[in-house]
Amino acid sequence: MDSRYLRAFVAVADHGGISAAAQELGYAQSSVSAQLKRLEAELGAAVLVRAGTGATLTDAGRRMLPHAREALELEERMRRAALGDRPRLRIGAQESLAHAWMPEVLAALEYGAGGPGTDVEVELTVGSRSLVERAFGAGELDVTFQYDNGRRSVGPHVVVGHDRTMLVASCGHPLAGSAQVTPDQLLAYDFLVAEPGCTSEMLVDRFGRDLLAGAHLAMITGSLSALLRLTGHGRGVSLLPELAVARELETGELVALRLTEPLRPVSIVAQWRPRLGLAERPLHALLDVARRADPLPAAEHRAEAS
Repeated sequence: MDSRYLRAFVAVADHGGISAAAQELGYAQSSVSAQLKRLEAELGAAVLVRAGTGATLTDAGRRMLPHAREALELEERMRRAALGDRPRLRIGAQESLAHAWMPEVLAALEYGAGGPGTDVEVELTVGSRSLVERAFGAGELDVTFQYDNGRRSVGPHVVVGHDRTMLVASCGHPLAGSAQVTPDQLLAYDFLVAEPGCTSEMLVDRFGRDLLAGAHLAMITGSLSALLRLTGHGRGVSLLPELAVARELETGELVALRLTEPLRPVSIVAQWRPRLGLAERPLHALLDVARRADPLPAAEHRAEAS
């Protein structure tokens, strides 16, 4: 199957219409339309529903899309292998990990910490959990690094590190000056979470269940940065990994509340796509470097978890 047909199909899926796809690809609109018709003829099925306002995928098109992306990526890997280019590793990471931990891991890999034969071209995508998961599901990322949110990962994955769990509030919050805070005191205040299924929601729901039974999850903010700003403005308290709030704690925008009961650490999970070809060895080197850069060393993790 001609890869031009697949590229045109993916571009239409990404941009929502043939005209926008043609502009992105640098083709005439008629050329893209012709490529899509040839693709449908080869498949024996319609993959798009064309309308005046754009184009949408049929059921067949939705089923085919991830495979089309995979085929184009395989073509790119073959081209790089033939030309002797460095393998490429497309990495996705949540905001907090990308800003506070991931740069150290990638720098160590670049300077040879992964050992010989692990030279790789890195592309880093940073965003919310939902953005990273969407990109990974669409075949646009090879490996992701995220905090555990209590949901079972599908496919190859491993825990590469741990982080402390912090309960934070604004410096002007009524509980900010307390030497210790009891679970009963917390129930009078709202808990802020970043997005449905996020780590902060999981920490309240799972790790904090015994401490915070009955806690009110007050707001879905849409992003970590918005969550931190709202917490800093006194809109509620947040339960977050330490890396996510390290800068704000250092500048005094947020303060850590001392609980009478300990909170368990949260895991950092790497998930990757199988059969990465030339990028397989650099991937496992990256995972090894990430383990060595664990924000919470094993002995400390065991002590805090107990």
